[in-house]
Amino acid sequence: MELTYEGVMSALSRVEEPDLKKDLVSLGMIRKLEFGEGTIRFTVQLTTPACPLKEVIRKRCVDAIHEDFGTGVKITVDMDADVTTQRQAGPVLPGVRNIIAIASGKGGVGKSTVTSNLALALAQNGARVGLIDADISGPSIPTMFGVEDENPHVVVIDGKNYLVPVERLGIKLLSIGFLAHGDQAVVWRGPMMSSALKQFITDCQWGELDYLLIDLPPGTSDIHLTLVQMVPLTGVVVVTTPQKVALADAAKAISMFGQTPIKVPVLGIVENMAYFTPAELPENKYYIFGQDGGKRMATHYKLPFLGEIPLVQSVREAGDGGVPIVMHEDEPVSKAFLDLAQSVARQIALKNAGIEVEEDSIVL
Repeated sequence: MELTYEGVMSALSRVEEPDLKKDLVSLGMIRKLEFGEGTIRFTVQLTTPACPLKEVIRKRCVDAIHEDFGTGVKITVDMDADVTTQRQAGPVLPGVRNIIAIASGKGGVGKSTVTSNLALALAQNGARVGLIDADISGPSIPTMFGVEDENPHVVVIDGKNYLVPVERLGIKLLSIGFLAHGDQAVVWRGPMMSSALKQFITDCQWGELDYLLIDLPPGTSDIHLTLVQMVPLTGVVVVTTPQKVALADAAKAISMFGQTPIKVPVLGIVENMAYFTPAELPENKYYIFGQDGGKRMATHYKLPFLGEIPLVQSVREAGDGGVPIVMHEDEPVSKAFLDLAQSVARQIALKNAGIEVEEDSIVL
């Protein structure tokens, strides 16, 4: 059969986007269709560069064309992405497509470690990412990115001062740690903390971002209320350990974001420190803090379980060294964060499309 534009598009109209449950053609995801002598090349425009199903989609496209035109046709499928958003244009963070809060309820569960590695994993997939360290009294993001001595620049636009985020490893960063160095304590009342967060959001040149992650302090406080009142959040990711006391506080965080004046969708639950694996015994798992607590919580609240992160010494060492573990490709644990980024990006795309996913279908 002769290769034609209509014929190829007809074949591709049988390929369904696995999450959106519609075909690629009606979704407008087929771009730049080109023909040669026995060759076809086109681009599939994904909803996120961290799409975990891109290879599935690629294979289905190739199979559909081969079915109609034979296996002798050489097919090149390029993958591009245009991150979706539900945000309306406005004066606050106009270039930011998705704002994601990372919460925990309890301190010490590794929320900042998860946030740092999640930001970098999203960026490694091709996304433009920013990160606000909103833990005013205990900022740790500057240490994890190795920029403790950096200071954000100030630019004047139309007579108004704006902060310029510090850039490191491809991530735009802003933290109170840049303004209070060393051992200097930040002893502020709630209104002062809220004011600082407002400045980070409204008086900063963030530019164009696909994802802006906000590392919240533990608990349920003024910072949380200020955030949801200032900007419409795409959703919140809740981090916990399998331990009972951590799960109890994580439940409070889930409850807070579900209350009527707040109503922020919870994208899912991450179980950090899920098990301990010593470097010399990489196949062994020791459930120091209990087993599957985060999974059970996700099932109880009918929320997606986004993934589990093991307790590995190299994660701590990488964070202390200023280059989070996901940047160390030789470390097996880095894949856990890359998988987490795909799960989070998938949930964001589904929320933006108004689609709910069964919680037991998230981990791929």
